[in-house]
Amino acid sequence: MGRLVVVATPIGNLGDLSPRAGAALVDADLVCAEDTRRTGRLLAEVGSSAPQWSLHDHNERSQVPAVLARLAADDLVVLVSDAGTPAVSDPGHRLVAAAAEAGHVVEAIPGPSAVLTALVASGLASDRFTFEGFLPRKGGSRVARLAELATEPRTMIVFVAPHRAADDLRDLAVACGGDRPAVLGRELTKFHEEYLRGTLGALAEAADDLRGELTLVVAGAPPTVVEASMDDLVDRVRALQAEGLAPRAAVKQVAATADVSSRDLYDAVHRSTSGR
Repeated sequence: MGRLVVVATPIGNLGDLSPRAGAALVDADLVCAEDTRRTGRLLAEVGSSAPQWSLHDHNERSQVPAVLARLAADDLVVLVSDAGTPAVSDPGHRLVAAAAEAGHVVEAIPGPSAVLTALVASGLASDRFTFEGFLPRKGGSRVARLAELATEPRTMIVFVAPHRAADDLRDLAVACGGDRPAVLGRELTKFHEEYLRGTLGALAEAADDLRGELTLVVAGAPPTVVEASMDDLVDRVRALQAEGLAPRAAVKQVAATADVSSRDLYDAVHRSTSGR
């Protein structure tokens, strides 16, 4: 069986190409590339003479059978995109799925990713996050996506096309609130790399002057505080306990939805129980 290797390539700085990724490009019997001219420069940089096939959004489906035939001939096929990790808002996922289904070995060589680069440099919460790719351009799908993001509690990473930056940032500011913390990474790993930090409202005001590759990181929606009396909160704790949740875990869960401390709620539950 053949082997399909998904290789992450630099998003700007060629120094970010790992030795393992470079070796795969040299050893490849075939390189499937989003833009063969751009990848050709990378192959020349690492001294690879591997032949290339074009594989992009518009021809991936039709190219899959031919690539599978090469894999069936025990070839080493390397998949790359223009920059970063293939199949992440880039072509490749159909080929990967088809190769795996056909029983070929599929492996990935990790490396540059605009998503993670922007996230870790943003300073926003990174324990839980969601990658949203590009926003829908218009219509009901765009309205629906913006409504979803407005209440998304996890940190969000969004790719922003320079020519749509103004519209995307302004619509996000309206949907999520202009005071929502956000960080915009521009030209990541390149000579003119910069991070614009502030709020969605402030970034929207500067959007008309933005150029280059853009990756936006937006703080998740703050938790909704449910106003309720202490007696109501105590009743909720008891209901969770009746479902089998431990007392302290039940108190912590209920307190997280209300403007009370876990200690105060625990004391109220204890007093209520003792008074019976």
